[in-house]
Amino acid sequence: MRIGELAALLGVSTRTVRYYHHQGVLPEPPRLANGYREYGMRDAVALARVRRLVELGLSLDEARDVIAEDRSRELPEILAEIDADLAAQEREIHLRRARLAEVLARAEDGTLGPDDTASPDLVAFLRVVDVPASTSAAWDRDLLVLVDSMSAAPDRERTLTMLDALAADPAAAEHGQEFYRRLDELADAEPGDPRVAPLAESLADYSVEHVLHDLRPGPGWDPQQLEPFLEGLAPAQAEVVRHATRLIAARLNDPKMQST
Repeated sequence: MRIGELAALLGVSTRTVRYYHHQGVLPEPPRLANGYREYGMRDAVALARVRRLVELGLSLDEARDVIAEDRSRELPEILAEIDADLAAQEREIHLRRARLAEVLARAEDGTLGPDDTASPDLVAFLRVVDVPASTSAAWDRDLLVLVDSMSAAPDRERTLTMLDALAADPAAAEHGQEFYRRLDELADAEPGDPRVAPLAESLADYSVEHVLHDLRPGPGWDPQQLEPFLEGLAPAQAEVVRHATRLIAARLNDPKMQST
């Protein structure tokens, strides 16, 4: 197929395809005897991969490295990876729609007004733990606001009581800021970075001992539900949260803890 057909297939302009060629991100096929360039299935897959990597926030330099590695891989392997990515996106969309359905139900039954925002207690807590330069803190604030807006009334009251106690504790605020600082340091790290596990364990230890000690996750609670909230974090940062969440769930469900 010609460049126009390739562009139309992926929903981009021919100018975009040529730009990726110019930047060295997308391999450019050689011209045929008739002067045209002929694009095949591997070119279409490569363009789809570039578009997805850009959506995920990778720079063109980073995308170039991924596409270069793809050249040494078999096409079925790349397609299987794309399929897994689409399956993950599908799960995330289902989770988001489920959350949206809860918010919509509250809006329809009158418990959530059009001008409502996070509860005053939560806003006060967020001001206390605010670290303006921290992208990790900004992510955490977004997560807390969403959790607050979607919690059932009894759970929200319990959460706000916990947050109020934390806001009144200078040591807790100091610990939170230190956690954000260490998490921000992992912005350019890989998930296997040696700093990931110690930070996750430290967060889990502190959370169980000082924050979540009265919480008992129900049998249907699934740490996987956190995944859509990790999109804004770097790979190593997301792995810290995943690891800490698994540790917290295991410890809170430990019969020895429940008997104390």
